[in-house]
Amino acid sequence: MTIKQIYRKYIFAISFLLTFYLHGEVFEGYTIFTPYYGSGSTTHLINNDQNIVHAWMHDRGPASMPYLMQDSSIIYPYVVENPAMTGGGVGGGIQRLSWDGDVIWNYVISNATYQHHHDICPLPNGNILIIVWESKTAAEAYAIGREIIDNPINQMWPTAILELDPAIGEFVWEWHLWDHLIQDVDPSLSNYGVISEHPELMNINYGDVGNLFSANADWMHVNAIYYNVILDQIVISSREMNEVYIIDHSTTLEEAAGHSGGNSGKGGDFLYRWGNPEVYNRGGLEDRRLFGQHGVNWIEAGYPGEGSLIIFNNGAGRPEGEYSSVDVILPEVNESGNYVIFSDLPFGPEELSWTFSDNGSFFSHRQSGAYRMPNGNTLVTIAYDNRIIEVTLDGEIAWDYILNDDANAIPRAMKYGLDYLDNLILGDLNDDGNLNILDIVILVNLILSGDDSNPAGDLNQDGFQNILDVVILINLILYS
Repeated sequence: MTIKQIYRKYIFAISFLLTFYLHGEVFEGYTIFTPYYGSGSTTHLINNDQNIVHAWMHDRGPASMPYLMQDSSIIYPYVVENPAMTGGGVGGGIQRLSWDGDVIWNYVISNATYQHHHDICPLPNGNILIIVWESKTAAEAYAIGREIIDNPINQMWPTAILELDPAIGEFVWEWHLWDHLIQDVDPSLSNYGVISEHPELMNINYGDVGNLFSANADWMHVNAIYYNVILDQIVISSREMNEVYIIDHSTTLEEAAGHSGGNSGKGGDFLYRWGNPEVYNRGGLEDRRLFGQHGVNWIEAGYPGEGSLIIFNNGAGRPEGEYSSVDVILPEVNESGNYVIFSDLPFGPEELSWTFSDNGSFFSHRQSGAYRMPNGNTLVTIAYDNRIIEVTLDGEIAWDYILNDDANAIPRAMKYGLDYLDNLILGDLNDDGNLNILDIVILVNLILSGDDSNPAGDLNQDGFQNILDVVILINLILYS
Protein backbone atom coordinates (compact mmCIF):
# COMPACT_ATOMS: atom_id res chain seq x y z
CA MET A 1 0.00 0.00 0.00
CA THR A 2 1.35 3.47 -0.88
CA ILE A 3 1.52 6.40 1.51
CA LYS A 4 -1.22 8.12 -0.46
CA GLN A 5 -3.49 5.09 -0.09
CA ILE A 6 -2.83 4.98 3.65
CA TYR A 7 -3.56 8.69 3.84
CA ARG A 8 -6.85 8.24 2.00
CA LYS A 9 -7.95 5.57 4.45
CA TYR A 10 -6.96 7.63 7.46
CA ILE A 11 -8.71 10.73 6.20
CA PHE A 12 -11.93 8.73 6.36
CA ALA A 13 -11.07 7.50 9.86
CA ILE A 14 -10.01 10.61 11.73
CA SER A 15 -13.40 11.72 13.01
CA PHE A 16 -15.11 8.35 13.39
CA LEU A 17 -15.29 8.30 17.17
CA LEU A 18 -16.05 11.97 17.63
CA THR A 19 -18.90 11.95 15.16
CA PHE A 20 -20.28 8.68 16.52
CA TYR A 21 -20.77 10.07 19.99
CA LEU A 22 -21.39 13.74 19.27
CA HIS A 23 -23.95 13.15 16.51
CA GLY A 24 -25.95 10.11 17.54
CA GLU A 25 -28.91 11.03 15.31
CA VAL A 26 -26.82 12.01 12.32
CA PHE A 27 -25.97 9.50 9.62
CA GLU A 28 -22.30 8.67 9.94
CA GLY A 29 -20.58 9.70 6.75
CA TYR A 30 -18.91 12.31 4.61
CA THR A 31 -20.67 14.98 2.57
CA ILE A 32 -19.41 16.09 -0.84
CA PHE A 33 -20.30 19.26 -2.74
CA THR A 34 -18.82 21.90 -5.02
CA PRO A 35 -19.79 25.54 -4.36
CA TYR A 36 -20.43 27.75 -7.35
CA TYR A 37 -18.40 30.96 -7.53
CA GLY A 38 -18.89 31.86 -11.18
CA SER A 39 -15.50 30.55 -12.33
CA GLY A 40 -13.11 28.06 -10.71
CA SER A 41 -14.10 26.16 -7.61
CA THR A 42 -13.16 23.50 -5.07
CA THR A 43 -14.94 20.26 -4.29
CA HIS A 44 -15.20 19.79 -0.52
CA LEU A 45 -15.47 16.52 1.35
CA ILE A 46 -16.51 17.29 4.93
CA ASN A 47 -17.15 15.17 8.00
CA ASN A 48 -19.97 15.43 10.53
CA ASP A 49 -17.89 17.90 12.53
CA GLN A 50 -18.03 20.14 9.44
CA ASN A 51 -14.28 19.96 8.88
CA ILE A 52 -12.86 19.59 5.37
CA VAL A 53 -11.14 16.20 5.19
CA HIS A 54 -10.26 16.40 1.51
CA ALA A 55 -10.57 18.81 -1.42
CA TRP A 56 -10.23 18.81 -5.20
CA MET A 57 -9.33 22.03 -7.02
CA HIS A 58 -10.97 22.94 -10.34
CA ASP A 59 -10.22 25.57 -12.97
CA ARG A 60 -13.85 25.62 -14.07
CA GLY A 61 -17.01 25.96 -11.98
CA PRO A 62 -19.58 23.18 -11.47
CA ALA A 63 -22.63 22.48 -13.61
CA SER A 64 -24.13 20.49 -10.76
CA MET A 65 -22.72 18.32 -7.98
CA PRO A 66 -19.76 15.90 -8.05
CA TYR A 67 -20.07 12.18 -7.44
CA LEU A 68 -17.64 10.27 -5.19
CA MET A 69 -16.76 6.84 -6.57
CA GLN A 70 -15.81 3.82 -4.50
CA ASP A 71 -12.20 3.92 -5.69
CA SER A 72 -11.97 7.45 -4.11
CA SER A 73 -12.06 9.29 -7.45
CA ILE A 74 -14.78 11.81 -8.27
CA ILE A 75 -16.79 12.48 -11.42
CA TYR A 76 -17.22 16.21 -11.87
CA PRO A 77 -19.57 17.98 -14.34
CA TYR A 78 -18.23 21.44 -15.12
CA VAL A 79 -18.84 24.55 -17.21
CA VAL A 80 -16.73 24.72 -20.36
CA GLU A 81 -15.22 28.03 -21.40
CA ASN A 82 -17.31 28.60 -24.52
CA PRO A 83 -20.46 26.46 -24.47
CA ALA A 84 -22.19 25.90 -27.78
CA MET A 85 -25.54 26.75 -26.19
CA THR A 86 -26.01 28.84 -23.08
CA GLY A 87 -28.61 28.75 -20.39
CA GLY A 88 -29.14 28.13 -16.71
CA GLY A 89 -27.13 25.15 -15.47
CA VAL A 90 -24.97 25.02 -18.58
CA GLY A 91 -22.02 22.63 -18.34
CA GLY A 92 -20.35 20.91 -21.26
CA GLY A 93 -17.51 19.07 -19.56
CA ILE A 94 -17.31 15.90 -17.48
CA GLN A 95 -14.10 14.60 -15.97
CA ARG A 96 -12.96 11.91 -13.59
CA LEU A 97 -10.37 12.98 -11.05
CA SER A 98 -8.30 10.74 -8.80
CA TRP A 99 -8.11 11.31 -5.04
CA ASP A 100 -4.98 13.33 -5.73
CA GLY A 101 -6.64 15.47 -8.40
CA ASP A 102 -5.11 13.83 -11.46
CA VAL A 103 -7.39 13.74 -14.52
CA ILE A 104 -8.27 10.12 -15.32
CA TRP A 105 -10.49 11.06 -18.26
CA ASN A 106 -12.16 14.16 -19.59
CA TYR A 107 -14.94 14.56 -22.15
CA VAL A 108 -16.54 17.67 -23.62
CA ILE A 109 -20.14 17.46 -24.85
CA SER A 110 -20.57 20.92 -26.35
CA ASN A 111 -21.07 21.24 -30.09
CA ALA A 112 -23.60 22.34 -32.68
CA THR A 113 -25.84 19.36 -31.87
CA TYR A 114 -25.51 18.65 -28.16
CA GLN A 115 -24.78 20.74 -25.09
CA HIS A 116 -24.52 19.07 -21.70
CA HIS A 117 -26.15 20.94 -18.84
CA HIS A 118 -26.91 20.37 -15.17
CA ASP A 119 -26.70 16.84 -13.83
CA ILE A 120 -25.10 13.53 -14.75
CA CYS A 121 -25.61 10.04 -13.32
CA PRO A 122 -22.83 7.43 -12.97
CA LEU A 123 -24.09 3.92 -13.70
CA PRO A 124 -22.98 0.67 -12.01
CA ASN A 125 -21.26 -0.48 -15.22
CA GLY A 126 -19.03 2.60 -15.28
CA ASN A 127 -21.00 4.47 -17.94
CA ILE A 128 -22.39 7.97 -17.40
CA LEU A 129 -25.90 9.26 -18.16
CA ILE A 130 -25.76 12.84 -19.39
CA ILE A 131 -28.51 15.44 -19.77
CA VAL A 132 -28.10 17.47 -22.96
CA TRP A 133 -29.87 20.09 -24.99
CA GLU A 134 -30.38 18.93 -28.56
CA SER A 135 -30.39 21.72 -31.13
CA LYS A 136 -33.35 21.94 -33.50
CA THR A 137 -34.18 24.72 -35.92
CA ALA A 138 -37.50 26.52 -35.88
CA ALA A 139 -38.26 24.92 -39.25
CA GLU A 140 -37.80 21.47 -37.75
CA ALA A 141 -40.08 22.36 -34.85
CA TYR A 142 -42.79 23.80 -37.10
CA ALA A 143 -42.59 20.67 -39.24
CA ILE A 144 -43.78 18.49 -36.36
CA GLY A 145 -46.47 20.82 -35.04
CA ARG A 146 -44.89 23.51 -32.86
CA GLU A 147 -46.93 26.71 -33.28
CA ILE A 148 -44.65 29.45 -31.93
CA ILE A 149 -40.87 29.87 -31.70
CA ASP A 150 -40.27 33.26 -30.15
CA ASN A 151 -36.59 33.75 -29.36
CA PRO A 152 -33.75 35.67 -31.02
CA ILE A 153 -31.89 32.59 -32.30
CA ASN A 154 -34.96 30.99 -33.91
CA GLN A 155 -34.20 27.56 -32.46
CA MET A 156 -35.68 24.97 -30.07
CA TRP A 157 -33.60 22.91 -27.63
CA PRO A 158 -35.47 19.78 -26.52
CA THR A 159 -34.00 17.30 -24.06
CA ALA A 160 -31.96 14.21 -24.87
CA ILE A 161 -30.16 11.75 -22.62
CA LEU A 162 -26.86 10.26 -23.75
CA GLU A 163 -25.07 7.32 -22.15
CA LEU A 164 -21.30 7.68 -22.39
CA ASP A 165 -18.92 4.75 -22.12
CA PRO A 166 -15.76 6.52 -20.92
CA ALA A 167 -13.60 3.49 -21.73
CA ILE A 168 -14.20 3.93 -25.46
CA GLY A 169 -15.39 7.55 -25.54
CA GLU A 170 -18.63 6.73 -27.33
CA PHE A 171 -22.34 7.05 -26.68
CA VAL A 172 -23.79 3.56 -26.32
CA TRP A 173 -27.43 4.44 -25.61
CA GLU A 174 -29.58 7.49 -26.37
CA TRP A 175 -33.04 8.79 -25.64
CA HIS A 176 -34.52 11.79 -27.44
CA LEU A 177 -37.65 13.61 -26.35
CA TRP A 178 -38.05 14.58 -30.02
CA ASP A 179 -39.18 11.00 -30.70
CA HIS A 180 -42.02 11.20 -28.18
CA LEU A 181 -44.04 14.31 -29.04
CA ILE A 182 -47.73 14.87 -29.67
CA GLN A 183 -49.71 17.86 -30.95
CA ASP A 184 -53.36 18.66 -31.61
CA VAL A 185 -53.11 21.54 -34.09
CA ASP A 186 -52.26 19.90 -37.43
CA PRO A 187 -54.15 16.71 -38.37
CA SER A 188 -51.93 16.18 -41.39
CA LEU A 189 -48.91 15.32 -39.23
CA SER A 190 -48.15 11.83 -37.95
CA ASN A 191 -47.92 12.94 -34.30
CA TYR A 192 -51.43 14.43 -34.27
CA GLY A 193 -53.69 13.23 -31.47
CA VAL A 194 -55.76 14.03 -28.42
CA ILE A 195 -53.29 15.21 -25.76
CA SER A 196 -55.24 13.87 -22.79
CA GLU A 197 -55.39 10.40 -24.34
CA HIS A 198 -51.61 10.17 -24.56
CA PRO A 199 -49.95 10.92 -21.21
CA GLU A 200 -47.00 8.88 -22.43
CA LEU A 201 -46.11 11.68 -24.88
CA MET A 202 -45.07 15.34 -24.51
CA ASN A 203 -47.26 18.11 -25.90
CA ILE A 204 -44.87 20.03 -28.15
CA ASN A 205 -46.89 23.23 -27.73
CA TYR A 206 -46.83 23.41 -23.96
CA GLY A 207 -44.55 26.08 -22.53
CA ASP A 208 -42.27 28.73 -23.94
CA VAL A 209 -39.07 28.11 -25.86
CA GLY A 210 -36.41 30.42 -24.45
CA ASN A 211 -37.36 34.07 -24.30
CA LEU A 212 -37.16 37.31 -26.26
CA PHE A 213 -34.22 38.69 -24.31
CA SER A 214 -31.38 36.16 -24.62
CA ALA A 215 -29.75 33.76 -27.06
CA ASN A 216 -31.46 30.83 -25.43
CA ALA A 217 -33.95 28.27 -26.74
CA ASP A 218 -34.28 26.05 -23.66
CA TRP A 219 -37.69 24.39 -23.57
CA MET A 220 -38.04 21.94 -20.68
CA HIS A 221 -34.99 22.82 -18.56
CA VAL A 222 -34.31 19.31 -17.28
CA ASN A 223 -32.15 19.69 -14.20
CA ALA A 224 -31.68 16.28 -12.54
CA ILE A 225 -31.30 12.64 -13.51
CA TYR A 226 -31.19 9.42 -11.50
CA TYR A 227 -31.01 5.71 -12.26
CA ASN A 228 -32.84 2.82 -10.58
CA VAL A 229 -30.67 -0.28 -10.91
CA ILE A 230 -33.45 -2.66 -9.82
CA LEU A 231 -36.03 -1.37 -12.31
CA ASP A 232 -33.53 -0.35 -15.02
CA GLN A 233 -35.39 2.95 -15.26
CA ILE A 234 -34.40 6.62 -15.35
CA VAL A 235 -36.12 9.55 -13.69
CA ILE A 236 -35.61 13.16 -14.77
CA SER A 237 -36.93 16.50 -13.55
CA SER A 238 -38.17 19.35 -15.76
CA ARG A 239 -38.29 22.75 -14.08
CA GLU A 240 -40.25 24.47 -16.85
CA MET A 241 -42.91 21.75 -17.08
CA ASN A 242 -43.04 21.34 -13.29
CA GLU A 243 -43.02 17.58 -13.81
CA VAL A 244 -40.85 14.55 -13.19
CA TYR A 245 -40.73 11.70 -15.73
CA ILE A 246 -39.73 8.05 -15.66
CA ILE A 247 -38.47 6.30 -18.80
CA ASP A 248 -37.27 2.78 -19.58
CA HIS A 249 -33.52 2.27 -19.84
CA SER A 250 -33.75 -1.40 -20.87
CA THR A 251 -34.56 -0.46 -24.46
CA THR A 252 -32.35 -0.81 -27.49
CA LEU A 253 -31.52 2.34 -29.45
CA GLU A 254 -34.33 1.54 -31.87
CA GLU A 255 -36.81 0.82 -29.08
CA ALA A 256 -35.87 4.02 -27.21
CA ALA A 257 -36.86 5.98 -30.32
CA GLY A 258 -40.21 4.19 -30.60
CA HIS A 259 -43.28 3.30 -28.60
CA SER A 260 -42.76 -0.40 -27.90
CA GLY A 261 -40.08 -2.71 -26.56
CA GLY A 262 -37.97 -2.81 -23.43
CA ASN A 263 -39.02 -4.26 -20.08
CA SER A 264 -42.07 -2.02 -20.04
CA GLY A 265 -43.14 -2.80 -23.59
CA LYS A 266 -43.53 0.96 -24.13
CA GLY A 267 -40.23 1.83 -25.76
CA GLY A 268 -39.01 5.32 -24.96
CA ASP A 269 -42.41 6.78 -24.05
CA PHE A 270 -43.00 8.13 -20.56
CA LEU A 271 -43.82 5.35 -18.13
CA TYR A 272 -44.84 7.82 -15.44
CA ARG A 273 -45.07 11.56 -14.88
CA TRP A 274 -46.12 13.63 -11.91
CA GLY A 275 -46.37 17.23 -10.78
CA ASN A 276 -48.39 19.16 -13.34
CA PRO A 277 -51.19 17.28 -15.16
CA GLU A 278 -52.09 20.46 -17.04
CA VAL A 279 -49.21 19.61 -19.42
CA TYR A 280 -51.16 16.61 -20.72
CA ASN A 281 -54.62 18.14 -20.35
CA ARG A 282 -55.70 16.13 -17.33
CA GLY A 283 -55.83 18.96 -14.85
CA GLY A 284 -55.52 22.68 -14.30
CA LEU A 285 -53.45 25.10 -12.27
CA GLU A 286 -55.21 23.96 -9.11
CA ASP A 287 -53.90 20.41 -9.68
CA ARG A 288 -50.27 21.43 -9.96
CA ARG A 289 -48.06 20.00 -7.22
CA LEU A 290 -44.54 20.93 -8.30
CA PHE A 291 -43.14 24.43 -8.64
CA GLY A 292 -39.76 24.68 -10.38
CA GLN A 293 -38.50 21.50 -8.69
CA HIS A 294 -34.98 20.03 -8.75
CA GLY A 295 -33.19 16.96 -7.52
CA VAL A 296 -35.50 13.99 -8.11
CA ASN A 297 -34.25 10.51 -7.18
CA TRP A 298 -35.49 7.17 -5.90
CA ILE A 299 -35.17 6.21 -2.25
CA GLU A 300 -32.94 3.16 -2.33
CA ALA A 301 -34.04 -0.37 -1.42
CA GLY A 302 -33.66 -0.99 2.30
CA TYR A 303 -33.98 2.68 3.22
CA PRO A 304 -37.11 4.01 4.97
CA GLY A 305 -39.52 4.94 2.17
CA GLU A 306 -37.81 2.62 -0.32
CA GLY A 307 -39.16 2.77 -3.85
CA SER A 308 -40.53 6.28 -3.43
CA LEU A 309 -39.42 9.36 -5.33
CA ILE A 310 -37.94 12.21 -3.30
CA ILE A 311 -38.05 15.69 -4.82
CA PHE A 312 -36.76 19.11 -3.84
CA ASN A 313 -39.82 21.22 -4.64
CA ASN A 314 -38.33 24.71 -4.99
CA GLY A 315 -41.71 26.41 -4.62
CA ALA A 316 -41.17 29.13 -7.22
CA GLY A 317 -44.65 30.54 -7.94
CA ARG A 318 -46.38 28.44 -5.31
CA PRO A 319 -49.88 29.97 -4.98
CA GLU A 320 -49.90 30.16 -1.19
CA GLY A 321 -46.48 31.84 -1.12
CA GLU A 322 -42.97 30.94 -2.17
CA TYR A 323 -41.23 28.43 0.07
CA SER A 324 -39.35 25.24 -0.67
CA SER A 325 -40.17 21.74 0.50
CA VAL A 326 -38.84 18.22 0.22
CA ASP A 327 -41.67 16.02 -1.02
CA VAL A 328 -41.84 12.22 -1.17
CA ILE A 329 -44.32 10.34 -3.37
CA LEU A 330 -44.90 6.63 -3.92
CA PRO A 331 -46.05 5.92 -7.50
CA GLU A 332 -48.68 3.20 -7.75
CA VAL A 333 -47.83 0.13 -9.83
CA ASN A 334 -50.01 -2.80 -10.86
CA GLU A 335 -49.25 -6.52 -10.71
CA SER A 336 -47.35 -6.29 -13.98
CA GLY A 337 -45.10 -3.61 -12.57
CA ASN A 338 -46.54 -0.84 -14.77
CA TYR A 339 -47.41 2.55 -13.35
CA VAL A 340 -51.14 2.99 -12.80
CA ILE A 341 -53.15 5.72 -14.51
CA PHE A 342 -56.94 5.75 -14.86
CA SER A 343 -58.96 7.13 -17.75
CA ASP A 344 -59.25 10.94 -17.72
CA LEU A 345 -57.30 11.17 -14.44
CA PRO A 346 -53.68 12.21 -13.95
CA PHE A 347 -51.00 9.95 -12.54
CA GLY A 348 -51.20 9.69 -8.76
CA PRO A 349 -50.66 9.86 -5.93
CA GLU A 350 -52.86 12.70 -4.72
CA GLU A 351 -51.16 12.79 -1.32
CA LEU A 352 -47.52 13.04 -0.34
CA SER A 353 -45.94 10.22 1.65
CA TRP A 354 -43.66 12.62 3.52
CA THR A 355 -42.83 16.29 3.32
CA PHE A 356 -40.54 18.75 5.05
CA SER A 357 -40.47 22.53 4.74
CA ASP A 358 -39.53 23.52 8.31
CA ASN A 359 -42.87 25.33 8.42
CA GLY A 360 -42.11 27.16 5.19
CA SER A 361 -38.96 28.71 6.60
CA PHE A 362 -36.55 28.14 3.69
CA PHE A 363 -36.61 28.93 -0.01
CA SER A 364 -34.24 28.38 -2.91
CA HIS A 365 -35.53 29.49 -6.28
CA ARG A 366 -33.07 27.29 -8.21
CA GLN A 367 -30.78 24.26 -7.85
CA SER A 368 -30.95 22.30 -4.53
CA GLY A 369 -31.77 18.65 -3.84
CA ALA A 370 -32.55 15.97 -1.29
CA TYR A 371 -31.44 12.37 -0.66
CA ARG A 372 -32.78 9.82 1.81
CA MET A 373 -30.09 8.00 3.77
CA PRO A 374 -29.98 4.48 5.24
CA ASN A 375 -30.97 5.58 8.78
CA GLY A 376 -34.06 7.40 7.48
CA ASN A 377 -32.61 10.89 7.65
CA THR A 378 -32.77 13.12 4.59
CA LEU A 379 -29.85 15.25 3.40
CA VAL A 380 -31.23 18.53 2.03
CA THR A 381 -29.26 21.14 0.10
CA ILE A 382 -30.76 24.65 0.11
CA ALA A 383 -28.62 25.98 -2.69
CA TYR A 384 -28.89 29.74 -2.44
CA ASP A 385 -28.61 29.72 1.34
CA ASN A 386 -25.30 27.82 0.97
CA ARG A 387 -26.84 25.45 3.48
CA ILE A 388 -26.96 21.67 3.90
CA ILE A 389 -29.15 20.11 6.58
CA GLU A 390 -29.93 16.61 7.73
CA VAL A 391 -33.53 16.03 8.74
CA THR A 392 -35.01 13.10 10.65
CA LEU A 393 -38.23 11.35 9.66
CA ASP A 394 -39.90 13.32 12.46
CA GLY A 395 -38.89 16.59 10.79
CA GLU A 396 -36.17 17.51 13.27
CA ILE A 397 -32.97 19.09 11.97
CA ALA A 398 -30.19 16.84 13.27
CA TRP A 399 -27.30 18.52 11.46
CA ASP A 400 -26.97 22.00 9.99
CA TYR A 401 -24.08 23.24 7.86
CA ILE A 402 -23.70 26.70 6.33
CA LEU A 403 -20.82 27.59 4.02
CA ASN A 404 -19.67 30.98 5.24
CA ASP A 405 -17.83 32.42 2.26
CA ASP A 406 -18.63 34.26 -0.96
CA ALA A 407 -20.03 31.27 -2.88
CA ASN A 408 -23.06 32.01 -5.04
CA ALA A 409 -24.66 28.67 -4.22
CA ILE A 410 -24.12 25.00 -3.39
CA PRO A 411 -25.89 23.28 -6.31
CA ARG A 412 -26.41 19.98 -4.49
CA ALA A 413 -24.69 17.71 -1.99
CA MET A 414 -24.58 13.99 -1.30
CA LYS A 415 -23.48 12.00 1.72
CA TYR A 416 -21.58 8.71 1.72
CA GLY A 417 -21.24 6.23 4.59
CA LEU A 418 -17.99 5.61 6.42
CA ASP A 419 -17.61 2.22 4.73
CA TYR A 420 -18.30 3.46 1.20
CA LEU A 421 -14.80 3.40 -0.28
CA ASP A 422 -13.47 0.08 -1.58
CA ASN A 423 -11.53 -2.04 0.92
CA LEU A 424 -11.84 0.60 3.60
CA ILE A 425 -10.78 -0.71 7.03
CA LEU A 426 -10.45 2.19 9.41
CA GLY A 427 -6.99 2.39 10.98
CA ASP A 428 -5.39 -0.50 9.10
CA LEU A 429 -1.93 1.10 8.70
CA ASN A 430 -0.19 -2.04 7.46
CA ASP A 431 -3.10 -3.07 5.24
CA ASP A 432 -3.34 -6.58 6.68
CA GLY A 433 -7.12 -6.48 7.06
CA ASN A 434 -7.01 -6.19 10.86
CA LEU A 435 -6.91 -3.43 13.43
CA ASN A 436 -4.43 -4.41 16.12
CA ILE A 437 -1.28 -3.60 18.08
CA LEU A 438 0.85 -3.71 14.92
CA ASP A 439 -0.88 -0.59 13.62
CA ILE A 440 -0.19 1.19 16.92
CA VAL A 441 3.49 0.15 16.78
CA ILE A 442 3.83 1.66 13.31
CA LEU A 443 2.40 4.97 14.46
CA VAL A 444 4.48 5.09 17.66
CA ASN A 445 7.65 4.43 15.65
CA LEU A 446 6.79 7.28 13.30
CA ILE A 447 6.39 9.63 16.26
CA LEU A 448 9.57 8.48 18.05
CA SER A 449 11.67 8.75 14.91
CA GLY A 450 10.35 12.21 14.13
CA ASP A 451 9.38 10.97 10.69
CA ASP A 452 6.53 13.18 9.56
CA SER A 453 6.76 12.27 5.87
CA ASN A 454 3.71 10.03 6.15
CA PRO A 455 0.65 12.28 6.45
CA ALA A 456 -1.38 9.29 7.69
CA GLY A 457 0.22 9.67 11.09
CA ASP A 458 -1.60 12.93 11.74
CA LEU A 459 -4.94 11.31 12.58
CA ASN A 460 -6.61 14.40 14.01
CA GLN A 461 -5.20 16.64 11.25
CA ASP A 462 -3.76 19.20 13.68
CA GLY A 463 -0.42 19.36 11.88
CA PHE A 464 1.45 17.20 14.41
CA GLN A 465 2.02 13.52 15.13
CA ASN A 466 1.74 12.90 18.87
CA ILE A 467 0.01 10.99 21.64
CA LEU A 468 -3.40 12.34 20.59
CA ASP A 469 -3.10 10.48 17.31
CA VAL A 470 -2.18 7.28 19.17
CA VAL A 471 -5.26 7.66 21.39
CA ILE A 472 -7.50 8.00 18.33
CA LEU A 473 -5.99 4.89 16.78
CA ILE A 474 -6.40 2.91 20.02
CA ASN A 475 -10.04 3.94 20.19
CA LEU A 476 -10.55 2.93 16.58
CA ILE A 477 -9.23 -0.51 17.44
CA LEU A 478 -11.34 -0.81 20.58
CA TYR A 479 -14.57 0.26 18.90
CA SER A 480 -14.12 -1.28 15.47
